[in-house]
Amino acid sequence: MTQAEIELNIVDAVAGCAPEIGTWLWALEDTRRRTKQSLDGLLPEIVDWVRPHGGNSIGTLLHHIAAIEIDWLYADVLEREFPPEVNALFPYDVRDDRGRLTQVLGLSLEEHVRRLDETRAVFLASFREMPLFEFRRVRHHAAYDVTPEWVIHHLSQHEAEHRGQIAELRALRLLD
Repeated sequence: MTQAEIELNIVDAVAGCAPEIGTWLWALEDTRRRTKQSLDGLLPEIVDWVRPHGGNSIGTLLHHIAAIEIDWLYADVLEREFPPEVNALFPYDVRDDRGRLTQVLGLSLEEHVRRLDETRAVFLASFREMPLFEFRRVRHHAAYDVTPEWVIHHLSQHEAEHRGQIAELRALRLLD
């Protein structure tokens, strides 16, 4: 095996921020890289496919991943409202009146990936500017306390869990 063929399984810090923050951002970026990799070669008709007995489409899950990421950033980390340019990325409510994910249909995979990229760029910029004491400062909310450090951990888990659902939907649609 040549050096070029060796897989690198090494954590590296995202540049431009405190190393402790950069390491967490690297993990979040690795999660997104793997999500995008799971979408490679996805046929357009699979993006909106919903199981015959109901559930979410891949497009709905991708919208949800982006929406939850940006919501945690603004509501919990930055503790302020979405700016208009971020709000414009989310023309659909995350949940319907029954508490289920709003079905987001009729958008291409490219549109969903673009939203993921745009929200991630905002997320990374906010964390790159953050001093370490802010990264570890507890935010107190009515129902819970949270740190930005935990938010990144949670978002990595959240996305990975939905990536599993995406893989399942993709496999089921191909069997359909």
